Amino acid sequence: QVQLVESGGGLVQAGGSLRLSCAASTRAFSIYEMGWFRQAPGKEREFVAAISWNGVSIVYAESVKGRFTISRDNAKNTLYLQMNSLKPEDTAVYYCAADARGGSLYYAGSYVYWGQGTQVTVSS
Repeated sequence: QVQLVESGGGLVQAGGSLRLSCAASTRAFSIYEMGWFRQAPGKEREFVAAISWNGVSIVYAESVKGRFTISRDNAKNTLYLQMNSLKPEDTAVYYCAADARGGSLYYAGSYVYWGQGTQVTVSS
């Protein structure tokens, strides 16, 4: 069983920055595609960003492109999401996900393992 633990969420003013981390419990992390998703109250979980196992392939949702950066450190079994120029509409619980099993990186249903989420609140 793979455990994913997110951290780094919090309350920030609009225009501010946060860096989320997702620590994995297994060295198998290094072979997994990884993704970040978010879910705001009353809304469906939505794709934010994803990265291939070696970091070569990266994709972003249009709403965060140019503001967020996904990265990974396979030596530390950790995934990151640097979030800059935050907006109130970025407020959500952010989840990391692992192992898309060859499915679409944009689709939450592709991923096998999920963290418990970390709350990000952006005040206006």
